[in-house]
Amino acid sequence: MSVPRERSRDTVTGTAATVVARAVTAGGLGVMEPPADFAGMEIPAASALAHPRFAGSSQLADVASGVTVLGTGAKGEGLRAVQGALLDMGFALYGGADGRYGPDTARALRNFQVHAGLRSSGVLDAATLKALEALAPAPGSRGQSRALPSSFYAGQAVRVVIALREHRTFLFDPEGKLVDIFPNAVGTAATPTHPGLKVVRAKLDQVATEDAGARLWNDRHVFGARLLDLSWADGRRSGEELHGTSAPALLGGDVSHGCIRHANEDILVLHDALAVGDRIAVVETLQDPHLGVPVTVG
Repeated sequence: MSVPRERSRDTVTGTAATVVARAVTAGGLGVMEPPADFAGMEIPAASALAHPRFAGSSQLADVASGVTVLGTGAKGEGLRAVQGALLDMGFALYGGADGRYGPDTARALRNFQVHAGLRSSGVLDAATLKALEALAPAPGSRGQSRALPSSFYAGQAVRVVIALREHRTFLFDPEGKLVDIFPNAVGTAATPTHPGLKVVRAKLDQVATEDAGARLWNDRHVFGARLLDLSWADGRRSGEELHGTSAPALLGGDVSHGCIRHANEDILVLHDALAVGDRIAVVETLQDPHLGVPVTVG
């Protein structure tokens, strides 16, 4: 995936509705400087749209002022701009930015609203649009301007943070700098993906991944292009994997038997970036208390 990137240490600081650090953007992935404390600045009330992705849209101006909300049946260039922002922030939107509100857009908005600490309605209202204004990257850039997770879990460096309820996967480089954000799909209520600290136990190439699919599910393509087998950090088998998918339209939802699915182009990036032994933090939300700045060992 060829995208401009600006890399810096990121740290989680609460919901996107309460900003507790200065946003740093330089034409690529938005990052945050570590905050001195957890006292934050509230996102302002609805006002004129200033973000270049959204400014100038009369459709979105009506949303920002509370005149209307965008839901079932909505269409327009303002909605297309919102869809583009969600895609660039790593939220699943299988239909792409087509300017039409449908089930994929509703799901992407719900996942963003979970991240932003808002009511998960799936419609674009004033509060959701203001949160997007505060968090969306500049036009032509990917990532997020602030409210990103730390690359440390319980004091240990991790290469990946998986946020289950917002259905996003955050990849860090070995120095703890954010590389990219990918949409995912996770376990159902009956077969959940379990939060906690895990490690990459094995990496399967395409042939081995297809063989595993044929052996376990009688479907060579069920695991997509690659598979990374996970264990718990203490060495116990987790029964979970990061893998690709033969059903990309289901990304963004709770649909798996506990594994974390990704688009095939994204699992290729993750497979190439990660090594056996790398740590993976799985959390319900980015407000998980285990995420934070590194612990200094004396």
